[in-house]
Formats: sequence, C-alpha cells, structure tokens
Amino acid sequence: MNILTVSILTRHEHPGRAARLLAAAARKGLRALPDHDQSIMRQLITIPRVKPVLVCVLAALLLTSLGGAVLSAQESTSPGLSVREGHFILNGQPYRGVGANYFDLFRRVLHKPDDTSSLAGLHQLAQAGIPFVRFALAFDNRDWELYFKDRAEFFRRLDIIVRAAEREKVGFIPSFFWSFMGLPDRVGETRDQWGNPDSKTSAQMREIVAAFIERYKDSSALWGYEFGNEPNLIADLPNAAQFRKKGGTERDDMHAVQMTTMLAEFAREIRRHDTHRAIFSGNSHPRASSWHNTAEKSWKSDSREQTMEIIQRDNPAPLDTVSIHLYADHPVQKECAAWATNHVQYLAPVMELARGLKRPVWIGEFGLADQKDPAETRAMFGRLLTDMEQAGVDLAAFWVFDLGNQKTWTVTPDNGRAYMLKLAAEANRRWAQSKREPAYLN
Repeated sequence: MNILTVSILTRHEHPGRAARLLAAAARKGLRALPDHDQSIMRQLITIPRVKPVLVCVLAALLLTSLGGAVLSAQESTSPGLSVREGHFILNGQPYRGVGANYFDLFRRVLHKPDDTSSLAGLHQLAQAGIPFVRFALAFDNRDWELYFKDRAEFFRRLDIIVRAAEREKVGFIPSFFWSFMGLPDRVGETRDQWGNPDSKTSAQMREIVAAFIERYKDSSALWGYEFGNEPNLIADLPNAAQFRKKGGTERDDMHAVQMTTMLAEFAREIRRHDTHRAIFSGNSHPRASSWHNTAEKSWKSDSREQTMEIIQRDNPAPLDTVSIHLYADHPVQKECAAWATNHVQYLAPVMELARGLKRPVWIGEFGLADQKDPAETRAMFGRLLTDMEQAGVDLAAFWVFDLGNQKTWTVTPDNGRAYMLKLAAEANRRWAQSKREPAYLN
C-alpha cells in the first residue's frame, strides 16, 4: 500500500477507509517506508481526525512485526517441521519437499542389531538428494515385544537409526502404529477401545508416544510424527466382518467416530511433549465411497463435496496437516473418486480444503508398481511429481526405498527404478525454487 493513498483519503475526510488500508498493511507486517512515504506519514500525524487512529494502527503494526520476529526466531532454532499459516516451516523458512518411504529402516535393526544395511541405505538417500524418510516405528505387536520386555534395549537400537540420520542430515517421520488394529489385543481389549480416551489401549499409546518424544525431541533429524498407515481405510466398512480377527465381534470393527478420537488423542499426547512439530494422521485418500460407507453402509460413489467432508473429518484437530496417499496404478475414478478424471482435478479441491483449514498437505505415499512398459512407468511417475508440484502439494514421499519383498515397487540406486531417486531429487530443486511464499511473508 502506498502511504500517499492514505494521505489522499484522510485529506478528503475518509479516515475510516484510511484505517482499513493501514490495517491491511498491518496484517502483512511492518515494512521500511521510502523517504517520501515517511514524510507523508509525518504529515498524517498532524491531522486531528487521523492521529488517534494512526497511533493505534502503528502500535498494531509494531506488535505484529515484533511478534512475527519472535516467532521466526523460535522457528529458526526449533528442529524439525512446524506448521504456520498452512505451510511447513523448516529452519525458519517455508518448505516443500519430496522424500522416500523407507519402511524397514528401523525394523532391520530392531530384529537384527548387527544388520547395518539400512544405515547404508540412509547414506545412499542422502547422496541422492533425498531430504527425509518415512518409516515404520513398529509394524505390528511383534515389533513392540522388545519395547515392553526391555525398553532400554529397544531405544538403544532406535538410537542407532536416529544418530545415523543426524550424521547424514536426513530427516525422518516415524509412523508409530503402522498396523494399529492389533494393539488393543496386548491389553485384552476390543478394538473399539481406540475410541475410548480412558481405555488401556489409549493409555498404552500415550506411554509409547511420551517415551519416544522425551528421548528424541531435541534431535535435528526428527521432522514430525505420524500415527500409522492408512487408518481411515478401515473405518465404517460395510463388509467389516470380513476383516475381524479370529473370534472377533462387532466391537472389533472400527468406526469413524472411534478412529477420529484415536487420532485426536494421539495428537494431544504429542502436544503435551512437543509444541511445534507437525503431526500427521497417515491417512490414505478416502475410499471413493467413504461418505456413503458411513451414512448408508453402501458402496455408492461419493460426490466431490462428500469426499472433502470426509477428508476434513478424518484429519481432526489438533492434527495440523491433511494426509492422503496417491497412486497411479489404477484410473483416478476407481482409485480416488468417481468425480475426478485425473490427479490434478482430484488434488485441486484437496488443496483448497487444506488452505481453508490453514494446513499443509502431506502425501505420505505416492507412486506405482512396474508396468509392462518400463518407459510407461517412468512417464507415469514423472506425471505424478508434476501433478503434485502444480497443485502446490507441500510434502510427499514415494513408495518405496529398498524393500526386498516388493520387487515391483522397490527403488534402489542400482535397480531399474533408480531413476525415481533422480526425478525426486530434481523435483526437490524445483519445489525449493518455486515454493509459494505464504501470505504472512508477503
């Protein structure tokens, strides 16, 4: 805003309009004024009707500027990713990036402490220009056995991963409860107790989360926290009985109200120990019939508005991000939503929703398995990256790095999918150059 505009308005008996313009400037933060504007500002102060308004607005400007400076200083010294005004902040600056899923990064060391292959993998990722990884802290109850038997040894093995990530300067996002439906079994509860904040299941979750954060919250490599893998896909299924454990009952079916309570309690526990790092649900994109799964127990296709309603529902506060997954193995109408014809069309309302909620978007998994034509696989992977970039996606991680039991998915530096590392690294350079400056920095 040019101060001359305010001067003209005030001299023509429009101080209210002038105040609104100054307030708009206040929202953008205090800026150094050119000499001629400083002169006009001094003149404005002499106008009786304007002086009281101007003094108040200038005070607001100063407080806004100082508050922003203090927050920026805190963000620049706080490790990991934080969220501000709908964007990720890393080292005090807005951040967008592409990383990798390294599913068994920790599980290898967890089960075989002398297995250093995943540490070598971290080094390879760092060398390839991949800035962060998402990994499973535990896949199922078997992975938690050591924690409950010998917590010190569990963390000693996890320390190996954390220290390696710090050395390589690769960030990590642990997915705590990858296959979460079995955790209630440990404490003899039905699975609906995920929806009870006072249950033994919830207490067990809080214990694990608190112990992890208190040990690693000062680590420069810890970027954020994810609940688990695709918890939304199991909610309100019309055919839920098919997925019950042996001897299970209806109380072992997961409903959306229980799932969202579970995710909110996870986020609340994190905020008790870490006030700034990003928190992710780990959700996939909703099923194409998720709204109707809940409302009618049917497989009728959801509308665009219904899909957005479900995405918002499934990422409840105090989560501060929107999480989905995105794959290209099947047509978008089948994979994501009947109303979308391509990924750009699907992502547009997701991004609009997220910006309205002032949350960044995390695509925790994206990619596709090998197609019959390797050239087609490469082209489709490249299009996914381009679609996410054009949509303004904030953070994404391809599936998957160095996972030996998924031959058609795994990416290594020396296999036929190694180009995905190169394409992801190139995307990181572009995203860094084209990242949109948040409104509060304009």
